[in-house]
Amino acid sequence: MNSEVYCGPSPTPGTLWQSWNFDPYLLGALFVTTGLLIANSRNAATRHGRLYAVAASATLFIAFVSPLCALSSALFSARIFHHVMLIAIAAPLIALALPMRRPRNSGLLSAAFLVHTIFVWIWHAPAPYAFALSSHWIYWAMEMTLLGSAIFLWQLIFAARRAHCLPALAALFGSIVQMGMLGALLTFARTPLYGHHIATTEAFGLSPLADQQLAGILMWVPAALPYLLVALIFSSSLVQERLAASTGHDRG
Repeated sequence: MNSEVYCGPSPTPGTLWQSWNFDPYLLGALFVTTGLLIANSRNAATRHGRLYAVAASATLFIAFVSPLCALSSALFSARIFHHVMLIAIAAPLIALALPMRRPRNSGLLSAAFLVHTIFVWIWHAPAPYAFALSSHWIYWAMEMTLLGSAIFLWQLIFAARRAHCLPALAALFGSIVQMGMLGALLTFARTPLYGHHIATTEAFGLSPLADQQLAGILMWVPAALPYLLVALIFSSSLVQERLAASTGHDRG
């Protein structure tokens, strides 16, 4: 176990709720980020841009400042939950808080989906994951590439929605599939894959393999819910538009 990993050494159940992360650099960055999001939310495409900005900042606070950060040093399942918060909750909220991108061709959306998928798979492979925990700099490279690529992907998904639903729906369902595949691999692996967590899970009543299986289930099912919700909203909107167009054509 590397005690120098960001978020600190693995806590125990007795010390977990005392394990808040009050890193002044982190708090300063979150303060600046919140201010920038609120300032830019005035030009957001929706009326609720400021609300999305505050919700995004609250999500980042929970992910990095609350004891969840420390718990992710002990449990791989907590790390997965942490990453799900970044890419499936904070990222779309940030995308909604920012000014809407102009609709682009589907090629850029496909490229953004591919890049984000590569980052998700690379950083959750055992060797790169261990590398990320070996240095604060590499840890933040992992976090920022996951979050940044997710924000860009969500921006393009919401922009594509304005022009045509189908590319956006393809990206949403593609995200569900790729995370489901990763979740299935983690769930059905027969041995623990992440050496960092071998000696840190028992204190929380989980074997390393059970912790890894829980991580897989989190990546497989709950992580898909935000994408599925947005896909359902887009699909409903598409059906309503088609019905309205059909009704107008019949009247004509």
